[in-house]
Amino acid sequence: MQSQLTLNRRAFLRTAAATALLAIRPGWAAQNAEPPKETDEAVLARVQGGITQHRQGRGTVVVRGTDGKAIPNATVKIEQVRHDFLFGCNFFRFDRLRDPKLEEDYRARFTGLLNYATLPFYWGNYEPQRGKPIYDYSEQAADWCRQHGVTVKGHPLVWDHPAGNPRWLPEDLPEVGRLAHARVSEIVARFKGRIDIWDVVNEAVHLGQVNQEQRLSKWAVTLGATKYVGECLKLARAANPQAMLLVNDYRLDAAYYKLLDALRENGKLLFDVIGLQSHMHDGSWPLRTVWRNCETYARLGVPLHFTEATVVSGPHLGSGENWGPTTPELEAKQADSVVKFYATLFAHPSVQAITWWDFSDNGAWQRAAAGLVRKDMSPKPVYERLLKLVKGEWWTKSEGRADGQGEWATRAFYGTHRITAELPNGRILTKEVRWQRGQENRFELVAA
Repeated sequence: MQSQLTLNRRAFLRTAAATALLAIRPGWAAQNAEPPKETDEAVLARVQGGITQHRQGRGTVVVRGTDGKAIPNATVKIEQVRHDFLFGCNFFRFDRLRDPKLEEDYRARFTGLLNYATLPFYWGNYEPQRGKPIYDYSEQAADWCRQHGVTVKGHPLVWDHPAGNPRWLPEDLPEVGRLAHARVSEIVARFKGRIDIWDVVNEAVHLGQVNQEQRLSKWAVTLGATKYVGECLKLARAANPQAMLLVNDYRLDAAYYKLLDALRENGKLLFDVIGLQSHMHDGSWPLRTVWRNCETYARLGVPLHFTEATVVSGPHLGSGENWGPTTPELEAKQADSVVKFYATLFAHPSVQAITWWDFSDNGAWQRAAAGLVRKDMSPKPVYERLLKLVKGEWWTKSEGRADGQGEWATRAFYGTHRITAELPNGRILTKEVRWQRGQENRFELVAA
């Protein structure tokens, strides 16, 4: 059965895509309105320049002998190992597919494309019996991800939704608050080093408008959205000062901006990253709207993560969660839309991560054909086209020859790279380095 939240979320996102952002303060809408002649084509025309400017940087490889002297004419190669940009998806089907072949393919397809995974921490399922959270599963999943070069985020710690409200929560609202706060502190501290990125509070803007009967919601309403979110952020920060903390919402309107702007202590924002959901079940958003959302939230001065992105490849067959299976025609449309969406976000300097929702049609949210792969884990066109971008067009692989000073200058995408130098005498030198935005990116290979 479709929940009230799902109905409200889908209705709001449909409206937001059509009308862009609402006014935050008098004059805001006029000041920040989209240019009259702005089109999707105009946005796309800026994409390549934005990617070159914001995702790549110049650097120099220097080849020297043990005496410190330059070794000229070495053949130098650079090949990317990992992006700094986080290309991700929720990883909710990990170890939950009964068919071993499906499980194997699910994991292989995931790591073949992505470097970032969101693991589930929905309180209702995570701790179905009081005092018995499923820590073992999360630890196993997080460890597997780390072993395979995948950065992990936990989602969500606090959410006033049926999924975030265990049935055993007491009627006493102060006690509900104490339990919620204890959960934040305990989980963030326990997973320090394993999981250091958290969606701390999920979808707080609609507080008091939906889920009114949920006990956690009732408690949150007694505090008000700002205090409710702020207290949880402070507890998460205390539990792991190095953690990256997000506030996440599907509401990309004035109310969300106002809440984010209010989450300050001594003038400093209490969170590190803004989470922007972009479920596009009812049709892809215009790229000009996507770009305008980036421009608007970038004004708060912290990075942006697109935390839940969806474009479906199956038809909606009526009201509620009634979706048809993936079709070739809609798969082609999905792929074209998603490639443009990703390129637009990759070109914006404030965006640091994109998380797809879900990876496979197998077990996807709303039972929609939202995956990058089908139920049998075979790749859809969208997977193949993203792979050509993420591990192809946006992936450094080049070579050249060092000059008389033993130097070779080049451009590379930000991330981890393996540099190899073949000396004139045939000797091979290898070094792994990180190419970083805002750094000189000068690396030496020394023949020991």
